Amino acid sequence: MSITSTRGQPGTSVQPSFADLGTPLQDVTFVVVDLETTGSRADDAGITEIGAVKVRGGEVLGEFQSLVNPGRPVPAFVARLTGITTTMVATAPDPDLVLPSFLEFAHDAVLVAHNAPFDIGFLRAACAELGYAWPGFAVVDTLPLARRVVTRDEARNHKLSTLAALFRAGTSPDHRALADARATVDVLHGLLERLAPLGVTHLEDLATASDPVPADVRRKATLADGLPSSPGVYLFRGPDDEVLYVGTSTNIRQRVRSYFTAAEKRRRMTEMVRIAHAVTPVVCATPLEARVRELRLIAEHAPRYNRRSKHPERRSWVRLTDEAYPRLSVVSEVRGDAPHIGPFTSRRTASAAVEAVHDALSLRQCTQRLPLVARERRSPCALAGLDQCSAPCTAVETPDVGYAAVVAEATAALTGDPGVVVRALGERVARLAAQERFEEAGQVTARLRAFVGGAARAQRLDPLSRCAELVAGRPTPAGGWELVVVRHARLAATAVTGAGEDPWPVVHALRATAEVVDAPTPPAPACHPEEAALILDWLDQPDVRLVDVSDPWTCPVRSAVAHADLDDVAATVALAVGEAADTMAAC
Repeated sequence: MSITSTRGQPGTSVQPSFADLGTPLQDVTFVVVDLETTGSRADDAGITEIGAVKVRGGEVLGEFQSLVNPGRPVPAFVARLTGITTTMVATAPDPDLVLPSFLEFAHDAVLVAHNAPFDIGFLRAACAELGYAWPGFAVVDTLPLARRVVTRDEARNHKLSTLAALFRAGTSPDHRALADARATVDVLHGLLERLAPLGVTHLEDLATASDPVPADVRRKATLADGLPSSPGVYLFRGPDDEVLYVGTSTNIRQRVRSYFTAAEKRRRMTEMVRIAHAVTPVVCATPLEARVRELRLIAEHAPRYNRRSKHPERRSWVRLTDEAYPRLSVVSEVRGDAPHIGPFTSRRTASAAVEAVHDALSLRQCTQRLPLVARERRSPCALAGLDQCSAPCTAVETPDVGYAAVVAEATAALTGDPGVVVRALGERVARLAAQERFEEAGQVTARLRAFVGGAARAQRLDPLSRCAELVAGRPTPAGGWELVVVRHARLAATAVTGAGEDPWPVVHALRATAEVVDAPTPPAPACHPEEAALILDWLDQPDVRLVDVSDPWTCPVRSAVAHADLDDVAATVALAVGEAADTMAAC
């Protein structure tokens, strides 16, 4: 698959999240902050003191401390606790003088606090009151981190004073902002030392470090180190380099890291992570290419932890056989020019589609091959007596010409307008619903849905699988073009051009270097059926433009796709149920 990378474009600056930063903890600048206030709620209390310590790599880079005039008296109990009185703050600077200085001190740093919602809540409220936009600091709370790694055997609680004593902090907290901030610095460093063996080595790890994730799973988080933050496919590998799982994402590194956090709740994925020892990334130019590569890799490796798309060869089709008196048959592959619908994910669903056609048309259901004219008369089966089969097996002197009309109807329903089947089963569902036989109505609806779905898939696949080459493009948000070359429904090449770049040389290069694809037997595509569905969905997007097509790419006007939602059936059922209700009311 040919790929041309997108050229870099200037973008809009955004506040990075934990998942995007990817910074080793020794390179992160932390500002550990503590506040003293007149109360516990930011909406009816004010800040009396701000204290902060800036650290990086275990080294103190600076400190910030200031009393603040809260604009209200300090309650007596708060004064006894902190030692900060109304007299002390009466001459202190107002918040509009202190807050800008603190924000400048903490610029581009990660805020740290013990019980962070309290301190950060007061800071955000002060910014809102003064008309300042909150800078969107990343925040680390040492309280949940302590609950994660400090047991009750070590400390009776997780208060700052208790943790400071446990980690032998150089400063004892005394409910004054700077002293408490200094103590929190030592507590932070002690917690990080304990978290490091659990795989918490980068800033983004702290976002989920307090999650209840098994230690052996969290330690595997290092598997994501060095992975690209680009769209593409990732492969978890186990012993003997076995591919355990294949996935896709718009950000490989961010997605892989999520497997080692509480966000991943699937038990089988936790089991997979415990076995994995490496992750292989495959960077892709576009999400379409990533999803196609994912399907191909799953089909190639059949990973034990992937549940879908592993065995395309196990898909089933429904075929109208090519014989004197054709019948419907469930087959594993498309053969010859006979009408087919599908593919179906299971033989059970394919059989349900066959039953739907048999409910509407008098196709024979016996499996033996019949001659055009039998040598001797046979006894018709019970289906003939129920008018569900025209009994061509009884034709002795001349062929059963009436059966040809039934076959013509079946062919039209399979390859074109399935209205004859939809109407027949819709009326039957309506009768059953009006009689309150809802379970039977549901079974008939399921058969009809299986048939319409299989016919719609085949009718969409058929023209694309016959098309030797289709070239299409879609504008990208960056101002370039996403280009694809599709051959017999298989993605043969793709590329992305930059803004202002002439796409025609890229189109010519793609066509010259695209994968050679042998023609399949329509409606089967020359690829995994799900890959063809991805291509069709991409081509159906309103901003896609056809560049060139070698063969007609059309679908029937009256097709199974038009009946996919069964709206006509729903209307028929609603009418029948309404009439039945009116009749009951009249009685």
